[in-house]
Amino acid sequence: MRVLVTGGAGFIGANLLYLLARNHPEDTLVTLDALTYAGHRESVRPLEDSGRLEFHHGDIRSRETVEPLVRAADAVVHLAAESHVDRSIADAIPFLETNVLGTGVLLEAARRADLKRFHLVSTDEVLGSLPLDRPDLKFTATSPYDPRSPYAASKAGADHLARAYFHTYGLPVTLSNCSNNFGPYHHPEKLIPLAVTNLLRGRKVPVYGDGKNVRDWIHVEDHCSALDLILRRGTPGETYLIGADQERTNNEVVRALLHILGKGAEWIEYVPDRLGHDRRYAIDARLIRETLGWRPRFEFEEALRQTVQWYSDHREWWMPLVRA
Repeated sequence: MRVLVTGGAGFIGANLLYLLARNHPEDTLVTLDALTYAGHRESVRPLEDSGRLEFHHGDIRSRETVEPLVRAADAVVHLAAESHVDRSIADAIPFLETNVLGTGVLLEAARRADLKRFHLVSTDEVLGSLPLDRPDLKFTATSPYDPRSPYAASKAGADHLARAYFHTYGLPVTLSNCSNNFGPYHHPEKLIPLAVTNLLRGRKVPVYGDGKNVRDWIHVEDHCSALDLILRRGTPGETYLIGADQERTNNEVVRALLHILGKGAEWIEYVPDRLGHDRRYAIDARLIRETLGWRPRFEFEEALRQTVQWYSDHREWWMPLVRA
């Protein structure tokens, strides 16, 4: 196939392109990325240099840019998005423009093309927050939407648009909502890369509130392997939840990083909580496990060690970002 990945210079996009290049050498890989602060062309430069990736610098909100790329593709994996909750709280407009309008532009182009698949990559944050005292509760594909930040609301809008294009036009849409990712090429504004890059520079780790917020963590390569399966074998109209059953509090994550780097609890700095901070996310991934046979490979603690090692070995990648 000729696969167009939007946001390919971002965190999950770059990791997905590397996985597709390894798993499907017969495919043609194309990406469109606006190269905002979170997109780094150097992340995928080896794929470009080897001739495995066709790179286009452009904005998904531009019909003139999007339409010819979608028309030439067999499949689209839509990852391009504004994704940082804190930034959406400070200014929601870029999130509405990119995540909602940009997704609409892509879907309009897709319904006029002969696509085998349009896959929208979304987040568990569209489903709201779970209570800490009910560990039995998890998000499923039938959980009601309850977005609680401008970022989550913008992603919810994109999800609803994609489903509407499936039902109205018969566009072969699939969706996935994934838990918190970590791994290589993650911008250091997010918890794990922020903590690692701070500690590597001798700085404390800021933790919101009491640090008891729970997230269901998954290594980015496990997420990408699930996306590859959905792209090839998913059922149009279906929503797949992707998670690795690795719930940790923010305190537990940060303390694990401190242990790996040989530092103590004095390196934690508790800061005022984020506005509207969701308490807990947890994913029930039985559907994708039972229908597509997907299983995560990475155990949290070992994958965390590998992630710390990656940031330690690739200071040239992240140092310019923390200086910006």
